[in-house]
Amino acid sequence: MSRDQKLKEDYEQLLEILAAKFGGGEQLNLDAIIYLIGVQELGKGNVEFKKDDKVNLMHIAICRLLEPFGYYEFDYFDEDSWPHYKTLEELPALKSGEQTVLIKEAIVLYFKEKEVI
Repeated sequence: MSRDQKLKEDYEQLLEILAAKFGGGEQLNLDAIIYLIGVQELGKGNVEFKKDDKVNLMHIAICRLLEPFGYYEFDYFDEDSWPHYKTLEELPALKSGEQTVLIKEAIVLYFKEKEVI
């Protein structure tokens, strides 16, 4: 099986799991999954977040997702327990489809590490 096919199957399996657990049976889109990862990484549970916080949660998720690829590294937690990352390597210029594949690969890896899939 090709790497792309395995990624597609793993991602589809993950979508089913997340839809059942968080989407009321409806499939979550990529942004919703990234947001969910940000909330998980913050570790504060079910809290009402402001708009700026939601953007920051997605940033946390992206940093965490791309950390295994060598783009970011965890740096510290601030006084409000928000994680901060430092950039190790600038992201390469990727086309939209290439960005999507990279982030889906990172999401699958993240949920495998968490033993969800």
